[in-house]
Amino acid sequence: MLIGMISDLHIDRHNKLTPKDYEQALVTVIEQQKIELLLIAGDVSNHYKLTQSFVKEIEIQTMIKVLFVPGNHDFWSTDTGATSSEILDTYIKMDNCLIDDPFVINEAWAIVGNTGWYDYTYAHSKFSLERIARRKYYGATWQDKVKIDWQIEDQKLSMIAAKQAMKDIEKVKDKKIILMTHIVTHRKFAVPMPHRIFDYFNAFIGTSGFDEIYTQYDIRYSIMGHVHFRNVFEENNVTYICPCLGYQREWRTPYIEQEINHALHKIEIN
Repeated sequence: MLIGMISDLHIDRHNKLTPKDYEQALVTVIEQQKIELLLIAGDVSNHYKLTQSFVKEIEIQTMIKVLFVPGNHDFWSTDTGATSSEILDTYIKMDNCLIDDPFVINEAWAIVGNTGWYDYTYAHSKFSLERIARRKYYGATWQDKVKIDWQIEDQKLSMIAAKQAMKDIEKVKDKKIILMTHIVTHRKFAVPMPHRIFDYFNAFIGTSGFDEIYTQYDIRYSIMGHVHFRNVFEENNVTYICPCLGYQREWRTPYIEQEINHALHKIEIN
């Protein structure tokens, strides 16, 4: 089976292209590359209804299974009429969402997914937890602070996400696991420090809460997004993949199909 994976599409952030343009381009690439299963590691859009409809439409048009985990942007509640917790419940009810619902590919392989959440451990040690919790630095505000309304602190939410992921892995622990998160679970995907801004903002990039998962279970592939990097590396028999499309300003070219082709990572399993 040929599995494609991509993240951080941000289909509502281009200054010219519409979500429909993203949809058509992604469908074209999927068909050209003969992808048989698509994984999306979060940040489809800034509105949960748009994220839902996009995922469903890709599945309908390509006639392949599309699985995803929501990213932090997918939980933004501004102008949605719903709380972030209600949005999470809506996603969990979708048969495309991996949270609390591992996907068994065959007798040998399964996919487990969770958004994950940042726990501040990737920030420079010069910042106190209290300073980081303000989520403001050099005049910039981490937008989750104003656009997500979790009634729980970030570090506790990170622990809950890791425990949920472990619970889901337990359901399929006899298989080789493809683990998909949105939040970064390996420090190599954080912005290198020292860095004037990201010494602070790396706090909101990743989590250390998944570390023990890699030592306890047979994780073969670990997919993540959030940082808008495109990179792949292997460590301790785990292949870590960050297949972010990212914002238009971060693209190498102005051509969406070319960028999706470059961002989309493929693996083949038996």
